[in-house]
This record gives sequence, structure tokens and C-alpha cells, in this order.
Amino acid sequence: MMNTKPLYETRKIVDLRDMLYTSAIMYSNKNAFMVKDKPGAPYRGISFQQFLKDVEALGTAMLAHGFKDQKIAVIGENRYEWAVAYMAVVCGLGVVVPLDKELPAEEIQNLVQMAGVETIIYSGKFENIFQSSGMWTSIKNFINMDGIQHENNHMAFSKLIGQGNQMIDEGYKGFQELPIDTEVMNMLLYTSGTTSTAKGVMLSHRNIVSNLMAMATMVYIDSSDIFFSILPIHHTYECTCGFLLPLYKGATIAYCEGLKYILKNMEEAKPTVLLTVPLVIEQMYKKIWKKIEKEGLEKKVRKAIKLNNSSKKIGIDLSKKLFKKIHQTFGGNIRMFIIGGSAVDPEVMLGLIDLGILTFQGYGLTESSPIVAVNPDIRPIARSAGQIIPGAQVMIVNPNEEGIGEIITKSDSIMLGYYNNKEATEESIKDGWYYTGDLGYLDSNNYVYITGRKKNVIIAKNGKNIYPEEVEFYLGRSKYIEESMVWGKLNDETGETHIYASIRPNYEEIEEEFGNDYGEDEVFALIQKEVDLINSQLAYHKKIRKINIKQDEFIKTTTRKIKRHLEKEKLEEIK
Repeated sequence: MMNTKPLYETRKIVDLRDMLYTSAIMYSNKNAFMVKDKPGAPYRGISFQQFLKDVEALGTAMLAHGFKDQKIAVIGENRYEWAVAYMAVVCGLGVVVPLDKELPAEEIQNLVQMAGVETIIYSGKFENIFQSSGMWTSIKNFINMDGIQHENNHMAFSKLIGQGNQMIDEGYKGFQELPIDTEVMNMLLYTSGTTSTAKGVMLSHRNIVSNLMAMATMVYIDSSDIFFSILPIHHTYECTCGFLLPLYKGATIAYCEGLKYILKNMEEAKPTVLLTVPLVIEQMYKKIWKKIEKEGLEKKVRKAIKLNNSSKKIGIDLSKKLFKKIHQTFGGNIRMFIIGGSAVDPEVMLGLIDLGILTFQGYGLTESSPIVAVNPDIRPIARSAGQIIPGAQVMIVNPNEEGIGEIITKSDSIMLGYYNNKEATEESIKDGWYYTGDLGYLDSNNYVYITGRKKNVIIAKNGKNIYPEEVEFYLGRSKYIEESMVWGKLNDETGETHIYASIRPNYEEIEEEFGNDYGEDEVFALIQKEVDLINSQLAYHKKIRKINIKQDEFIKTTTRKIKRHLEKEKLEEIK
């Protein structure tokens, strides 16, 4: 199906440099970023004009040092220098290779070699790793975001900025005049940290700017918005939607100091928009209701929700007054949670909407730059991953009797292919259509519904499909369950595929309710009781036959998705 009509007008941009320059003119002295000079310090603003000046200075110095047409990796925490480095590289200098800061040194080394990286720009936290020159024989230059002096091929970020500014003051315009080919690879992103399966996604300026322009017509963002950045910036979801989109729309980006400082930093930055993932938002929601119940306010809050929902029908929204304390938890100005990465429990989204915070999800992949669909802010559907964005097409191939099949998509945002991997490219892109590997269906209004990953689907003996994500939603609604992973295991005797669940209990909740001496046998019995209750609501072929209690956290990607294949390998011995 084709996309639907855009809701909001937005300006045309031809590449990311065009976006940067026009934003710097339009929003000039307004804050593009809010940063902290040291942990615990107050936020300090950096204007759009200053950001442009720093990008030009770094790009100019790097051009003078001979870094033109290189693949240049950037690695570090979410921070201003990362943003400057990314833009300096893509504005005509070379190909940017964002790397996952959580990877061990050996995997970083493998990706660097696979990509052919010659220069790496890194946060000071990685200094010890990159001082080990024996590991990095393929890299010609090292740039430390926190460096003070140049030492041979190890350079200081701030010194390069100073050199670039001096050259520009003397009239040098080489960097500003670099040509940009919008059709070739300018970004190389790796989809996995596991080197055996890592695929390099090749993206162009056209891919990214077409995605920016399309998504901006579906969700209203303006220069009064403040985005709070918590997701890893190397990931295309945060990079495109949480970094490039606010720059495009004149909004401000406030960087979080770390996951344990989310609420503290939100109180300081007072953001309006938070991009997040299901695990984070579901845990936040549980904590909100836990606090409400602890303070004995459950009846009062439910009554307030009912009152507000009635008043909203006649155009009066009392959310800010009725739920002021809840809104203050997020800084007091939050208006929108946007969820991506994987499917989220619709009950959580509806619950947050009831509390006066617009909450909806989008759907995308690294290979689509990333957005394929997003819920329009004026008509979000909690169960849907979103409506097809302008300029994109989506089809369902090989649908079953329920209309569920593989989602394929075509648009200007679809990648150029996988780097040095012709076979994988030809498997996933056919006649311009990208085969996502996701299963789902479309409704008559072009809303996309995701039921699960094709590789995760469990086929029962009666031929019915079981989607692990659906069963995990139910498990996640129990206050005693922190998170879970559902999979199928063939029973050799009966030929049936039994549903198993690995469950990580919410030990904090259990301890608070039952005390410190509540042993593992009691925990197992409590979780089994919750599973029995959930089973009573499920069709026979979906019922969970066996549970495994997991005490430590699941192995996850940096966007908090469980690495199912690694977890399943560990659970193979379960009978």
C-alpha cells in the first residue's frame, strides 16, 4: 500500500549540509544543544551558529590533515563532540562509521577492519584502548574528544577545532565548498555487535534527508521542543530521530549523563520529547503506578483519569493540573514519548495517554534510515506500529488466512546495500523492495501492525503461528515479572512444539512485598502462579508449558533488545 497524505508542511533539504546551514540561518542563536561541562554541572546551551562554526572548524582541520575520502569511525557516549564529528565527516569529507561504545575492544577492532577505517574519533574513556597501537595497525589517525595536545598521529579534538577556526579566519573555504554526492555511501552502520553476523548498512544523504522530511510531516516538532537524548547515538533510530531531526526542526537536544541519571537530568533539562524503547518505558510506567499505589492514591488517580477522559471529549484537557506530580517526575514539560526499537505493550501506551502524555510508536530498521511508519500525532493507534510515511510503500507478502505475512517496503530511504556483501544485499532487496524479516499486517488506513520477527515465529503442530512477542506482552503485565523471553522447543515424543519462557523476576517488588527471606523456591512458585493465570487467557497452543527463572539480566543490544539467539543457546539443556 502507498503512504497517506502528510499532516504538516516541512522545508525541502537536499543533503545534511543543506539542513545544517539552513537551520543555522533560521535558528541562529537559539540553543541546538544543552550540555554539561562535567558530571553534576548545570546544563549549558550551545547555539545553532556555534554548532555550525565547530563543524566547519573540525572539517577544515581534518581536510588540511589529509583525511579526505576516508572512512572515519566515531565512538563515544552521547555528547556534543560526537555530533560535531558526525556532521564534519558527512559534509563532504568522507564516510562516517558510528560504532557501538559498548563493544569489547576485539569487536571494535574487527568492525574497524571490516569497514576499512583509517581515522577514529573517540571519547576520552577509550584512550587506553586506542593507545594500544599494536591492535590498530590499519588506523592512521586517532582523534581524542578529550585530548589536550597532538602527539604524532594522536590528535586532540579541541586543538583541531582551534586550527580550523584559524584557517577559516584566514579565508580558507575548502571544507565549505566540498562537493556532496547525495547518491553514494556517506554513512556505514553496523547492524550487530556480533562480528559473525555484523552487516554494514550503506546509507546516503538522499536516504537520510528523505526520511527526515517524511517523518517530520507526521509528527509536529518545532523550535520550542527539547529532545532528551538517552538512547545510544550510534544507532540509526537515535541518530536520525533524536539528533538529526531536532537539528532539522530547530529543536534543542539535551544529553543525559547516563541511565541512572534520567529522572534527575529530566528535572534539570525540562524536555518536551523523549525517544525511548519498550523496556525503558514499561519500567517507567510500572514505577509510576507502584508509587501511586504505595501512596494510597490509586482510587483517586483512576477517578481523575475518568474525569479527564470525559473532559477531553469536549476539548478540555486537565492533565497538567490533575497529574502535575507525575509530569514533574519528567521535568514538568513532557508532551510526547516516542517508542521504537521493538513492539511495546499497548496497555502501557494507553495508560500514559490517560495520564496526559502523548505516547505512540514508530516502526523502522537501520536499512530504511530508519523510519518506515510512525503514528501520526493527531491520530495514534496504540496497537499499531504506525502509518506508512509519505514517499514510502509497504506490502505484505505471502499472507496467511489472518492476513499476516512478511513486511516489505520501498522508498528513497532504503539503503544502497550491505557493504562488501553482495549475497546478503540480493537476498534482502528484490526489485527495489526491502524484505524486512518482520511479520505483520496492514489495515485499510495504511497503519502497520507488527506481530513478530519471521525468524522468531513458532509454528504449532496444528499449523498455527505463535508470536513470542505477544506472549511476552502478557507476562510483562505482571508486577512480579521484570522481563521475559518466550521460545518454542520441539517435544520429540509427541511431535508438538511446546512454549517455554525464561523469566527474570522483579526481585525488588517481590522483596518489598514478601521480605528478604523469600527464597528461590517461593519465587518460582509465585512466578508459576502468575504464568498459570496468564495461561488461562491464552489459546491452548500458546500456553506456556515450562518456565525457567533467570536471576541475571538477559544479554541485550544497546537498544535494550534481547539477543534471543545467544540466550537460546544457553537454554538448550532445558528439557
